[in-house]
Amino acid sequence: MAAIPLDLLDRIRALERQVRELAGRAQTRPAMTQINHGAVVIGEGGSLDVRAPGGAQVLGVGQFATGRYGVSMAREDGTGIALEVGGNDTTAAQMVRLFARGGYPSPIVMDDGYADGYLGRPWVPIPLAPGAPVTAADWTTTHAGTIRTQHAVLAAQWSIWAPAGTTAEARLMLNKGGDLAQLGDTITATGKETYASQRITPNTHGLSHGEIAGLIIQARRTAGTGTATAWCHGIWGTNTINAKEAN
Repeated sequence: MAAIPLDLLDRIRALERQVRELAGRAQTRPAMTQINHGAVVIGEGGSLDVRAPGGAQVLGVGQFATGRYGVSMAREDGTGIALEVGGNDTTAAQMVRLFARGGYPSPIVMDDGYADGYLGRPWVPIPLAPGAPVTAADWTTTHAGTIRTQHAVLAAQWSIWAPAGTTAEARLMLNKGGDLAQLGDTITATGKETYASQRITPNTHGLSHGEIAGLIIQARRTAGTGTATAWCHGIWGTNTINAKEAN
């Protein structure tokens, strides 16, 4: 007859205890309020929606009603979107946009939706200091300023005025490394004020983001003896409004 270990009952009790522990662990689920390891994947058009107690959405990640994907962050009081990446943006690029309280859908800060690498908003004024009056037949610099390019488009409004019996003309110039290039057409005034309003796109100014250049308004008197005056009504860096302007 085979010998029976004296501690057999102790061994059986130990096995039973281990089985109960394993069975208990198999039924235990991890806490659903935290993720200790691994990643959460939301795909196939899914989204994550976080709302404040009052019901206002404060975070949205995933597919938007536009069909685009992005991230949207809002204020808990429901006053509107504060920050958005893509999502409701329908341009080809997924812009990053920052909105003022209650200011959606007009962003106060954004990158350019069509011209890669440029700032979209805020629009930045480019100051041009006034120079000499126009009394000669040679081109005279009447305004000059230096820009560090931030935007793809320069929006310029300027004019030339000539008294009765006098004709004068003006032009807007770009000084890039000492090389002068005319931007747009020359305007002419005879006994009146003539305005120019133009949008100068990358195809015209050829400036990359951060590049330094000079803007100059020049004018000259072509007839008569009166003193003409060139005016700079404002030059701003601004965003493109369509894909054509980005070229």
